[in-house]
Amino acid sequence: MTTPKAKLAGLALVAALCVGFTLGLTAPAWAGWDERESKAQNNLGFMYQYGKGVPQDDAEAVKWYRKAAEQGVAEDQYNLGVIYKFGLGVPQDYAKALQWFRKAAEQGYAKAQYGLGLMYGKGKGVPQDYAKAVKWFRKDAEQGHADAQFLLGLMYGEGRGVPQDSVQAHIWYNLAASRYPPGEDRDQAVNNRDIVAKKMTPAQIAEAEKLAREWRPKK
Repeated sequence: MTTPKAKLAGLALVAALCVGFTLGLTAPAWAGWDERESKAQNNLGFMYQYGKGVPQDDAEAVKWYRKAAEQGVAEDQYNLGVIYKFGLGVPQDYAKALQWFRKAAEQGYAKAQYGLGLMYGKGKGVPQDYAKAVKWFRKDAEQGHADAQFLLGLMYGEGRGVPQDSVQAHIWYNLAASRYPPGEDRDQAVNNRDIVAKKMTPAQIAEAEKLAREWRPKK
């Protein structure tokens, strides 16, 4: 006999499959069905995680995120990593969080690259390794994400995982400041940039400002 919970999940899956469809369009080709199904699993995981149209249920969110993650969907691999990192509906497990972050990060998913950098930087689930933290922060920063740019500036400014380099620190703090909206984060990036600048020659500052102006995010 179908339980109410199973029936609700089935109805929610149908609703999730319908996300993105518009009246009047023909059904998707079979060749693209796997991709649409994984997207529906992602939608369903989101619905359960945040209680959108169904009762909030972290365990159900994990179930549906996992289905999509195992099909290689980077966003869901990252979501599963977050769930394990914070113990949402599952026992907290940094090793599993790291595993799923890595899978997503290796596909170029920026949030996962940042999350992996944090885990290496803080030594959660792995031995602390600033060089690996820098590696993953850089991949995210090069896509134009301010938080990773800020932390890359910090690593260069303090010589963690890379040789200390005031020019590079200035560049990354400057880029972060240009991307943050007005507020505390932007003020902190500007403040850190200006502290670094006090240790630099005018020629070094000019070089850093030129490189920041010329910088473009990687696709």
